[in-house]
Amino acid sequence: MLAQWVKLELEKTDLGDSRRTKRFMKIVSNLSNRPGSSVPLASGTWAETKATYDFWDSPYIKPAQLRQGHVDATRERIKNHQVILAIQDTTELNYTTHKAVKGVGYLDSKYAQGLKVHSTLAATIEGVPLGIIDQYVWARDSKELGKSAQRSQKLTEEKESQRWLDALKNTLSIMPNSREVVTIADREADFYDLFALAKSQGAYFLIRATQNRCLESSDNHLKEEMELVEPQVTVTVELKRNPTRPSREATLTIRAQTLTIQPPKNRGKKEELTPMSLGVILVRELQPPSVEEAIEWWLVTNLPVTEISDVTRYVKWYSYRWLIERYHYVLKSGCGLEKLQLETAQRLEMALATYSLVAWRLLYLTYQARIAPDSSCELILSPTEWQALYGTIYHKIYPNSHPPTFREAVAWIAKLGGFLGRKHDGLPGVKALWRGLRRLDDITTGWLLFQELLTT
Repeated sequence: MLAQWVKLELEKTDLGDSRRTKRFMKIVSNLSNRPGSSVPLASGTWAETKATYDFWDSPYIKPAQLRQGHVDATRERIKNHQVILAIQDTTELNYTTHKAVKGVGYLDSKYAQGLKVHSTLAATIEGVPLGIIDQYVWARDSKELGKSAQRSQKLTEEKESQRWLDALKNTLSIMPNSREVVTIADREADFYDLFALAKSQGAYFLIRATQNRCLESSDNHLKEEMELVEPQVTVTVELKRNPTRPSREATLTIRAQTLTIQPPKNRGKKEELTPMSLGVILVRELQPPSVEEAIEWWLVTNLPVTEISDVTRYVKWYSYRWLIERYHYVLKSGCGLEKLQLETAQRLEMALATYSLVAWRLLYLTYQARIAPDSSCELILSPTEWQALYGTIYHKIYPNSHPPTFREAVAWIAKLGGFLGRKHDGLPGVKALWRGLRRLDDITTGWLLFQELLTT
């Protein structure tokens, strides 16, 4: 059964042949119904499994074509929002143990082999992930291993950092008219070329700083100057759990100031870079737990920082950078992308382009349930799916005629995945969802058979 959301999400996909498009939709539907399962288990039959592997091996389809339908659908969702957060980040897919795979390169550890992936995720200012709008995949050339000192002397367009600039350009190219976009990124994006490009394109950025930059008209550097600024506001926020810490509340002080930074001086005569005025925001935690590292963010932005209410809003926006880390986590842990036994980097990239939709949907379900809990669950589930879900949870043969809410459906799916839903458990996470969706697929199949028996 082809999932209804797949039909809507990929209705503009064009692979040059309607049969290829239908096959792609079927593959996405199979994988999304059983995230985390192996390809044979998700496919259900040998014929479906072989069709999936043959599709990823097709010389007539490129990974960008697989992503385009989702990008188009994301652009339609973007039209409903005036301000969009474009969150960029890089991850790596490790295939070191897959000795037979061809076309991969060394990773951040020179002893590891795999692919690098740079993604841009569009999100609302409330933190709902709308979709992937840009993705670039590459394998490092083994000839470049050990030449980091030489790479630092190259122009930006000759280095991997060019991906941040390309992603910004691609983001702006798909944005509907009159929409504001704010590029959000971690410390790897703290370089002057990106600031200059955003300024020239009339785009905004909010980036975690790592460099202690020289200032114009001051002997202090950026960090020393900001230490002289008194905290302007104190806020309490809930920190989400991550692999290194549990969730907890944190009291943060925020200070902000506009400073003019100097451009790099070692760029040669070919590049004319001028000083730039930026807002600098220092976020620091008061009295963190003794066993944990204090939260400290140094943020730079070209958004106006004249009002402290604006500054606190930007800090909240930056906290949503976590979304793209969760997206990459779902790709690798939830979808099992690093477990695929494919023989070439090309096939792996085709699989990545396919699983990207599955990972986004899992993330979307998690956060949409928190932002719009009272909307109908038929935004994500077919009538048969939610009826099977309702009947399973409440042990009823004849479920309600009215669909449950988005939050109710997501909570029930998470319950199938082992989420207990106690008061101190908070809201369900994406891990419980992918487990629950696997069970829901089996339950729906059994429900259909049961309904057929009732009518015969």
